[in-house]
Amino acid sequence: MTATTDRTWDLPKQPWIMGMTWSELLFAHWPVDPRVLAPLLPQGLSLDIREDKAWIGVVPFLMSDVAPRCCPSIPKLSRFLELNVRTYVTYAGKPGVWFFSLDAASRIAVRAARATFNLPYMDAAMSLDKDDSGGITYRSERNHRGERPATFDASYRAIGETSHALPGTLEHWLTARYCLYSADRQGRLYRGEIDHAPWSLSPASCEERQNTMCTPLGIDLVGRPHLLFAQPIKVHVWMVTRCDQ
Repeated sequence: MTATTDRTWDLPKQPWIMGMTWSELLFAHWPVDPRVLAPLLPQGLSLDIREDKAWIGVVPFLMSDVAPRCCPSIPKLSRFLELNVRTYVTYAGKPGVWFFSLDAASRIAVRAARATFNLPYMDAAMSLDKDDSGGITYRSERNHRGERPATFDASYRAIGETSHALPGTLEHWLTARYCLYSADRQGRLYRGEIDHAPWSLSPASCEERQNTMCTPLGIDLVGRPHLLFAQPIKVHVWMVTRCDQ
């Protein structure tokens, strides 16, 4: 089992069901008035607030080695790009992540995650190019039928030393999240546990050419984002369970 010092509650007693690796990951965060985000959440979830601000994140990365427990990864199915739009919430005192959208370049993954985890995955045409100095050019164009378009086109890179975020810092608050929340069509809440080692993070730079990922939410991202680049990390995921059971 993955060793971690960041968790504030025990791991589930049930075995994890899916393993994966996240890499080439950028955390880009903007502070947002809580009154803007609160109406977008399902009943029962509360925004997690820091210094009177909610935060919304745009997080592009590469998924690889995606496979069920005790199964090998399958070429062309276990490696794909993903881009999340997320905020931070609590339920019954347990902090986690709420996803407004999860764009992915795998039609199979989109449909499986929608059916299994009640998450708003969406089809997108995506590309990632990495230069010799470690700089990443990332492009995503949502093309999911029935959903509003959204585009992310940016170049980013790490620009400083890598370290673990210290508890109590904004960097730790934004990234040390060990569960996700989702809701089904009836509005019933679910929690999915995840586990991984503490993030290895460094400051980052990012040149955005286009970012309309929050436009479908009616949110304008204003000002310079808080940027972090993450080193690759192995992740374990558990099946979601009803929050009221």
